Amino acid sequence: MKRLRLNALIVILGSVFMLYSCKKNKDDEGNEDLSGIEVHDEENTIPIDTTRFEAFFDKYPDYKEFRGDIKELYSKHNHYIWYDKGGIIEFAQVLYNQTNQLDEEGLERKLPYRNDLSNLFYGDTKKDPNLNAELLISSMYFYYTKKVYEGLDKQASRETGWYLPREKTSYVAYLDTLMRDPQLIVKDKKEFFTQYYNLKKGLKKYREIEKNGGWGTITLDKGVKALKPGDSAAAVAQVRERLFKEGYLKNNSGKSIFDNDLVEAVNAYDKRHNREIDSLITPSLVKELNVPVSERIKTISVNMERCRWITPKLNTAKEYIAVNIPSYRLHYYQDGEPALVSKVVVGKELNKTVVFSGQMSYIAFSPYWNVPNSILENEIKPGIERDPNYLAKHNMEWVGDRVRQKPGGNNSLGLVKFMFPNSNNIYLHDTPAKSLFNKEERAFSHGCVRVEKAKELAVLITKKHGDWTESKVDKAMHAEKENTFSIKNKIPVYIAYFTAWADEDGNVAFFDDVYKRDDRLAQLLYRS
Repeated sequence: MKRLRLNALIVILGSVFMLYSCKKNKDDEGNEDLSGIEVHDEENTIPIDTTRFEAFFDKYPDYKEFRGDIKELYSKHNHYIWYDKGGIIEFAQVLYNQTNQLDEEGLERKLPYRNDLSNLFYGDTKKDPNLNAELLISSMYFYYTKKVYEGLDKQASRETGWYLPREKTSYVAYLDTLMRDPQLIVKDKKEFFTQYYNLKKGLKKYREIEKNGGWGTITLDKGVKALKPGDSAAAVAQVRERLFKEGYLKNNSGKSIFDNDLVEAVNAYDKRHNREIDSLITPSLVKELNVPVSERIKTISVNMERCRWITPKLNTAKEYIAVNIPSYRLHYYQDGEPALVSKVVVGKELNKTVVFSGQMSYIAFSPYWNVPNSILENEIKPGIERDPNYLAKHNMEWVGDRVRQKPGGNNSLGLVKFMFPNSNNIYLHDTPAKSLFNKEERAFSHGCVRVEKAKELAVLITKKHGDWTESKVDKAMHAEKENTFSIKNKIPVYIAYFTAWADEDGNVAFFDDVYKRDDRLAQLLYRS
C-alpha cells in the first residue's frame, strides 16, 4: 500500500490548512498525526459495474448534481476507489471525518444522507465492496470539495456584486492524480488564497468566545459624547471586559477608571479597524463593540466564502495592487512584499465601485478628465443652465458633444491617474479633495477610486518599470499637459470586497458592510 505523508493528506482534505507565510513550527501546531494513512493501491483494484450508477442516483437524488463528475471519475478507473480487498480504506475514513467538520470551514454541517454514511464508517468497514457505499463516498468527496474548495457557483457570486475572475478546477482530475501518484501532492500549491487560512484561525477564536458566553452590552450614560483617559464610569469596566475577551487586553483588572492599559487597548482596536486613533471611548466605538459575537462569526464565514473565489496564485504573485472597498485601503505589492498602503475613497451607495480586476497598462500625468455622460447630463448641463460661465469656472471645455476638464491642480482627477482599461470605466486617481481622506467612512466618489498617496504610488511604479526619479514624476504631474508613462509588464489590479480581514495569528479586523452585501451572501451560503 502506498502511504500518504502528513502534509500531503492535509492538502488533500483541508483538515488543517497551512498558512502560506507561516513558519514550519506553526504549521504543525495541533495537527493530528495522520502519517501512514492508507490510500488506494492501483495494483490491487476491484472492478466496478458502471451500468448500475443510475440506480444509485435514483436512491440518492441529492447527489445527482455530481452525476457527471462521478461518471468521469469511473470512466478513467472502472474500478472501486474507496475499497480494497481489506474493506474501506483509511483515507475514506479521514475524508468522512473532515466532511463532518464543515463548521470549521465556516459552513453549515448539512451532509446529505448522514445516517447512511455514518453506518458505513461506524459499522464494520471490512465488508466486501458495495456499489452504493462506494458511490456514497465518492459523492461525499465531491460534496466536500464543492463546499470547501469551490464555494458558491459563479452566478451566485455575481449576484453579490463580485466580478473578479474565478478559476475552474477539476476535482475529478485532482483525485485521479492523487490515486495514481500520491507523492505529487507534496509539490502542489496551496488550495486557497492565504487569507482563507487566517480567517479560519479567527473563526476558531470567535467560536471559542461564543462557547464561553460571548460578550455583554456596553452602555454609555445618557448624554456622554466620549470618555477620555482618567474618566471613571461603569461603561469603562464594560469596555475593558469586552476588549479583554477579544484579546486586546492580557488581563482584566475590572477597574472602572480609564487607565493607560485600557487606552492602549482602545487604540490598538482603533488601529486594527482603520479608525481614528484618539484614545477615546466614543458612541461609535461602543456601537461596534456591541455587535454580537454571533454576527462576527457570520461575517468571518461569508468572507471565507469570498476567499474561495480568489485565485491562490495571488499567494505567489510578485507584483499587484489590491483595493479593499470596505476598509478604504489600497495595498501595492512589489516582489511579494507590501510596498505601499494608502487610504482611498470609493464609490458612494448610488455609484458603487465595481468588484473586478484589470491590468494596469499606463499612468497619465496631468490628465484630462473626460466627464462621463451620466455626470454630464445630471450635473454639468444643469450647471450650465444656471450659469453660462460654468465650464470656464471649472476649467472645462466642449470636445464635440462631450465635456472634459483640462489638466491642473483643480482637475477632479488630481495630477495623476492609473489606467487599467475596463468596461466599467473604473480607474485609480489623485484628487484635489484631500480632506475626504480624514473621514473614517469614505464612500463619496462616482465609482472610481481616489488614492491619497497617488504621488507615492506613481513614484514606486515608475521607478520599478522605468527607473524614474521622484523629481521626474513631480515634473510630469505639474506639466499642465497630459503625458503618459507606459507599463510594459502590466500590473494586476484587484478591486475586492472583504468586510473581515485577519492576520496570520487569526486576529480579525471588521469593516462596515458599506454596500450591504454580507446578508445577501449569507442567505446564499446557508441555503445551498
